[in-house]
Formats: sequence, structure tokens, C-alpha cells
Amino acid sequence: MKYLGAHVSAAGGPDQAVLRAVEIGADAFALFTKNQRQWRAKSLTDDIIEAFRNACQEHGFAPKQILPHDSYLINLGHPDTAGLQKSREAFLDEMQRCEKLGLTLLNFHPGSHLNKISESECLTRIADSINEALSHTQGVTAVIENTAGQGSNLGWRFEHLAEIIEQVDDKSRVGVCIDTCHAFAAGYDLRTPEACTATLDEFDKIVGFGYLRGMHLNDAKSGFASRVDRHHSLGQGNIGLDAFTTIMRDPRIDDIPLVLETIEPAIWAEEIAWLRGQQLDHG
Repeated sequence: MKYLGAHVSAAGGPDQAVLRAVEIGADAFALFTKNQRQWRAKSLTDDIIEAFRNACQEHGFAPKQILPHDSYLINLGHPDTAGLQKSREAFLDEMQRCEKLGLTLLNFHPGSHLNKISESECLTRIADSINEALSHTQGVTAVIENTAGQGSNLGWRFEHLAEIIEQVDDKSRVGVCIDTCHAFAAGYDLRTPEACTATLDEFDKIVGFGYLRGMHLNDAKSGFASRVDRHHSLGQGNIGLDAFTTIMRDPRIDDIPLVLETIEPAIWAEEIAWLRGQQLDHG
């Protein structure tokens, strides 16, 4: 079973994200539990929490079908002590918000060295940040998203993800989300069924499908190995449709949320229906 959806708006409250997911025929979704471009947010009230939990129950969304994303401001590998502490406090708050909402996953971009510390030291800081957040929460898995490798961002090589996971104490609460646009921009080819399968095999060898907790399905405006993060609608970018057919037919990618972050919300329902059809067409 593959769960398909999109990153929907939580304007008006997280329960509204559930309704927006239903409107596009989704059985998975992503959301921000607070404004992703601000450090601070109002606390979740009991009413907000109850409304969200009730909406999920009414529309059949289990926690494993929901992939919340943290704030873009957070840098868990920050080279400066003050910046690192601020990011760690914000990340813990994001984990605690998930806890209160009954969610079990939190997707995040690993972090950047800002050209001030080595890659290795930055990766260790990210792992230490995860360990700290896990020690103060229960039941929420930290899901590291691969990046396109823009600027000084780490996480664009599968080896980076593996190195972080290696240093996380509780490996039952760390996972990975593969973003197809990011992988392609980072130099992992997906343009043919054979190339896509080879990239997935490489992920399995270096990280392991046991850690895969979600995927972002996006075509790429950016070029192959460009290290530039620019999403596109499925089949309209430089990756093409074969990759998404291959992913939909790979049994290693079952029981996780597959989330669109493509650029035209108006066609999300069509994209979800097309993706579902790729499974059905397979014998």
C-alpha cells in the first residue's frame, strides 16, 4: 500500500490541512504545524489538538500517513553556539508539537556548515541535535530529508545521511525522506527506469530502506547534478515520468507517505490519480 498526498496548507488550523488533503483525493499529507518562516509560534490549545485528532480519525489518516515538516529557519548543524542552541530549542518545540497532535514523524532538512566548520563536525552536530530532541520527547521519529546541496547545505549525499544515523543513539526513532528533485539535483540519476532503480539500490546499500519513512515526489526545473533546488510538476521537468512510475511499482517503498511538493496545487488531484494509476497498470 502506497499513501499519496501533497504538502497542504494548515491555514486556519491543522484540522483544515486534513480537509484540504481529502479534497484532492489524498490518503497522505504533509503540513507545517506552525509558520515555517518564524521562530516562535502560539502554543497548540486543547481545542486545536482535539480538532486535528478528530479530523484525522474521521477521514482515516493514521500517523504513519502524515509527514509534518519543521521550520526552514532551523539549522541543527549550526557552527555558532548561539545559532545552534536557538535551532535546537526550535526543533524540540516542533517535536513536542507533533507529540501533542499525536503525530509520529517530523521531516527536517539536516543543516548547513556555513563554511565555518568541516562537513564531519557539522554532521556530528546534527546527530547530537537529534539525540537531544529525542531524549526530551517520546514517540516521534526524526526524519532527515536529503537536500539538493545548495550552498553549504549537507545531506545531499546518501553518505551524509548514513553518517548522521550512525551517530544517533536511538536508531528506532531516526529515518529518512527522499526528495526526488533534491536527489536529481545532487547527482543521483532518475531519468530512466534503470537509472531510478540503480539510485534506489544505492540508497539501500548506503542507508537502507529500513530507514525510509517518506518521500517527496517532485520533478525538477533544475538540471542534473546542478545542486540547485527547483521543483516542477510531474513530467514537466528534467526527471520525467519514468522515475515516478518506477517508484510506484517498487515494493520497497510501501506503507509510507509519498508527498507532492510540485508547483501547481490546482493539479495535485490529477497528479495523485496518475500516480495511483501507475500501480494499477502494472499487471
